[in-house]
Amino acid sequence: MMEKNTKSPLKSILTIVISLAFAGFFLWLALKDFDYESFRKSISKANYWWVLLAACFGIAAYWFRAIRWNLMLEPMGHTISNSNSLWSISFGYLMNLTIPRSGEVARATALYGVEKVPVDQSFGTIILERVVDLVCMVAFLGLTLLFKGEAIYSFYKNSGIQFNPNKILIILGILIVGTVLFFVFKKRLANIPVLDKIIRFIDGVFEGLTSIFKLKQKGKFIIYTIGIWISYYFAAYLVCFALPETSNFTFDDGFLILVVGTLGMIIPASGGIGAFNLAMKYGFMALFISMGKSGALGGEIGLTYSFISLPLQIIIMLTMGLISIPMLARARNSMFSEKEIT
Repeated sequence: MMEKNTKSPLKSILTIVISLAFAGFFLWLALKDFDYESFRKSISKANYWWVLLAACFGIAAYWFRAIRWNLMLEPMGHTISNSNSLWSISFGYLMNLTIPRSGEVARATALYGVEKVPVDQSFGTIILERVVDLVCMVAFLGLTLLFKGEAIYSFYKNSGIQFNPNKILIILGILIVGTVLFFVFKKRLANIPVLDKIIRFIDGVFEGLTSIFKLKQKGKFIIYTIGIWISYYFAAYLVCFALPETSNFTFDDGFLILVVGTLGMIIPASGGIGAFNLAMKYGFMALFISMGKSGALGGEIGLTYSFISLPLQIIIMLTMGLISIPMLARARNSMFSEKEIT
């Protein structure tokens, strides 16, 4: 038991160090040949009322996600309050700022603390959320290809990203074979004490994943999912109106900005720092080139945009996350008080 405790802090520290290294590396790539004077002039002309409006949409996405999570937990017999759902999600995002990719477990654990929903089941719905988000992301990518095919091709060339289809197929094949073997030999493996808890956890996750097929309110689920991604879209797009150089960006330009920004945030850099900035630099270069403007100027404006949009996202995560701590504590105390009375 002691060995486990000593390893855990070391693993957390190592994760943070790697995440900061990613952030530093991508930030260095983004800021190479950075024109501070051009940035200063551009940022000084920004209209922050647009940024405030974008923040409203960013917070709205939290609320839509909280209500949608309730719908996903309902088929498993759990009815939770929207507020506890919201603050559990906010706490998870806060943890992602400290230790990347730790937010999912933290969110499920926080919900267990106030609603006693088993962690494995809620964790399964969180994984399902990621699958649904991926589908929505692909839909926006499709819109970008449809309306901004030339721009997305420019981004692809400038980013230097290369895909190897064979490796992707091999990984998918291993996952499929592994999943099939697991279900074939699951009963035999369950007889081994060490593997029994792991199998029960996987069963809980699988139950969470399959909850989408048992949804009682499928229409509401779709509406809230659309609400989440519309909020993401406007949280990204409205920031463009804050800068004079991008105030004439069209509705379809926002598709590319959202897609490129999401790709930047997927990279496990601390708070998306560096990776998001670099993604915006390339994304705006692509947009400016497709408009017949200077790609270098687009890169500078993209960085300026990123230094407004990314801090906005981090401020929302910090604010909502810090508020969630006393709110979850109060909900926990209230739950214990009700148990004592009964």
